Amino acid sequence: MSRSQRRPQPSRGRQQAGKKKSSNRSGTNNTRGRQPGGNKNRNDRDKNQTKVRNRPDNLGGDHIEGRQAVRELLRAGTRRTQQVLISEDVHTTAILAEIADLCEERRVPIRQLSARKLDDYALTESHQGVIAQAESIRPVEFESLIARSSHEPPLLVALDGVTDPGNLGAILRTAEVAGVTGIVLPRHRAVRLTPAAVKAAAGAVEHLPIALVAGLPTTIKEMSDRGLWIVGLDGTAKNSIYEMRVATEPLMIVLGAEGEGLSHLTKKRCDQLVSIPQIGHLESLNVSNAAAITIYEIQRQREMDH
Repeated sequence: MSRSQRRPQPSRGRQQAGKKKSSNRSGTNNTRGRQPGGNKNRNDRDKNQTKVRNRPDNLGGDHIEGRQAVRELLRAGTRRTQQVLISEDVHTTAILAEIADLCEERRVPIRQLSARKLDDYALTESHQGVIAQAESIRPVEFESLIARSSHEPPLLVALDGVTDPGNLGAILRTAEVAGVTGIVLPRHRAVRLTPAAVKAAAGAVEHLPIALVAGLPTTIKEMSDRGLWIVGLDGTAKNSIYEMRVATEPLMIVLGAEGEGLSHLTKKRCDQLVSIPQIGHLESLNVSNAAAITIYEIQRQREMDH
């Protein structure tokens, strides 16, 4: 199907891709240069991180917690790591040994702290005994996401007002594993790469290009003009993801906010709205689960087309 053919008419309704909002203890941070156990307490740090998160062109991601996320940060080597903090009270494991070897190889300072001091420095519920500080992740220009795919049609994922960091991190992890070309995030009313999101992404942020855009509806129109089909995930859409007409074409899938779904203007700009078939009694799936199912259905259809 080409862009010159008649575009499918969008159906009405709102996506119900997860109604429960989890609490967000931490915003995108600004911890560079701060020493553990300093005068500022965690609440003060959270306030500073919220200010950084609200900066229009800042993605965050400079405070990394969790063994998998820190290891992937060092493995990728795509941004400078200032230091790695490791608890004195954790037992040495293969992944911690690899982190230490990678720090030595990349000349990244390691500091050992007591469990209490590391807990005080942590910004998530479970740092797993290791925290890293690194340069913030830089957003890419959204036009570059189309040019990145030379052999396969581009597959982009746009998030319309997703505010839960755990959901964002889970979506990023699935998207990277499934071979998504890139992520599109609006600058306003959306979560950034907070420590919780980075931890949930488990290293995906080191490999997955992310673009920040001023307005999603405007970007959708521009992407459409550049030849991409736009499919929105909507819980009440009549067509299911198995009836997606353009899965094998250059495509951007749009996911709505937790509980609220896609905005009215975003839905109007979509070429097709699809839903995930529901058999059980619950009203909807969590947005990250819905994203995983949809992304892999698209990839399944592309594999069959080959």
